[in-house]
Amino acid sequence: MINDKGESYMLYTLSGAPREAFSRFPMPRNTAVFAPTFNGDGIVRSDDILKDPRYGKSDPHYGMPKGHLPVRSYLAAPVVSRSGEVLGGLFFGHPDPGIFGDRAERLIAGIAAQAATAIDTARLFQAAEREVAERRRAEAALQVLNTTLEQRVVEEVQERTKAEEQLRQIQKMEAVGQLTGGIAHDFNNMLAVIIAGLNLIQRKLAKGESDVERFVEAAVDGAQRAAGLTQRLLAFSRQQPLAPVTLDGNKMISGMAELLARTLGETISLETVLAAGLWRVRADSGQLENAILNLCVNGRDAMPGGGKLTLETANSYVDEAAARVYSIPSGQYVMIAVADNGSGMSEDVIAKAFDPFFTTKGVGKGTGLGLSQVYGFVRQSGGHVKIYSEVGVGTTVKIYLPRHLGEAGPDVVRRVPIASYRGRKNEVILVVEDEDRVRGVSVEALRELGYTVVSAASPREALQLLDGGVSVALLFTDVVMPSMSGRELAVQARERIPGLKVLYTTGYTRNAIVHNGILDPGTNLLPKPFSIDELATKVREVLDGI
Repeated sequence: MINDKGESYMLYTLSGAPREAFSRFPMPRNTAVFAPTFNGDGIVRSDDILKDPRYGKSDPHYGMPKGHLPVRSYLAAPVVSRSGEVLGGLFFGHPDPGIFGDRAERLIAGIAAQAATAIDTARLFQAAEREVAERRRAEAALQVLNTTLEQRVVEEVQERTKAEEQLRQIQKMEAVGQLTGGIAHDFNNMLAVIIAGLNLIQRKLAKGESDVERFVEAAVDGAQRAAGLTQRLLAFSRQQPLAPVTLDGNKMISGMAELLARTLGETISLETVLAAGLWRVRADSGQLENAILNLCVNGRDAMPGGGKLTLETANSYVDEAAARVYSIPSGQYVMIAVADNGSGMSEDVIAKAFDPFFTTKGVGKGTGLGLSQVYGFVRQSGGHVKIYSEVGVGTTVKIYLPRHLGEAGPDVVRRVPIASYRGRKNEVILVVEDEDRVRGVSVEALRELGYTVVSAASPREALQLLDGGVSVALLFTDVVMPSMSGRELAVQARERIPGLKVLYTTGYTRNAIVHNGILDPGTNLLPKPFSIDELATKVREVLDGI
């Protein structure tokens, strides 16, 4: 709506009350209660807004307007873009006091961060579409100018200069097309290896030849690379669930030493500067390892002739000013930095480094998802990422994660998948999967590992088996199925077999077992695609309660 002063605001979504309940009220103003949300300063929470000292001091109402919906509990959070622009706000009210607690505040902060990321991404693609249209208009304008060149020499030169500037600005759109082609190129290469390898295996086996090991290895490698690229795409789009644990950054980095040495190669000198008494953080250990590995690989690629890579940790404090810039709460953070003495980045490259699909690498050599994946994970974990770089000197990327003040918890142990984790015949596993071929492969793999397996093509068929007296030790179920979700199946199965252990699997995680990007507590998940080694390890961990 627009008021008599030309100011406007828009309700993009509303829940719990009809839209008309707000249509007759005037423009919300930058009062003491609304200001932190409008300015992007932080979250406002009040157990009773009518008793809040910030409320009821502004004319003309000095309180709640006549006819306003009853509100006592109040919770609001700004939606702030990566650039610091306040995009809007999320506002929650309840007629009873004391409804919103710390958990609600954390949830709304996470939702606001995800909303900001989604809007930023949408704006990026909208800008790219606008630039494509501008390029077409510029090219048409150039053609018109060429036909009148003799009469408008001076004007043409001026317009040509302007058009060329527009074309330079559109180059990033061309880069998006090239990078999208690069992703397709990678997938097609991987599929080519898989399909050709399997075809060769078929032909050789049909002729009675058994020398097929190299084709099997090539097909498996291609499939694993494709799965890895898919996981990176899911992580960038925030569809990869997080399973946060309390961890020590120093121990994690020390435990990654062998992996980093193999990845970086002999031409890169790796140095660690680990702070004594480093605070603990709460984050997904696998995703944090991936983020560190991503940054180390980027540093290696910036030093093609070799160089020095430094991993550093430190306890840090983010003051109010920096917190407002980064759109995070002020306070104590753990800093993890990856520094190289490579080619460095210009200011223009730094400004676009976290944009999805942006890369300085050649086609087929990078997806442009590495840094945006790191950024998405860190923001989803309540932190921030900052790049410091100078051309010809090197680059430092600093990750800031909130300090965890709760109990330390057990140390995170990186478990290597082990196929020797075998089952026993008296351990019965019920496999529920609506895709016939996926179900068949899962059943055969579990039988190969020594388990007794029964299967069902749907949740209802699975429940009929349980009602028929089948006793199982583990329910291994897909999450997304047509008639009933894996979560709903697990609930009903546990009504029949109390304490039944459940392992979920899915190729795309929805809200059935994930909320605010975090796996529900006590949830065991094996993402698709998985190897038999990974299946063996995960099933054994769930059955043994590890």
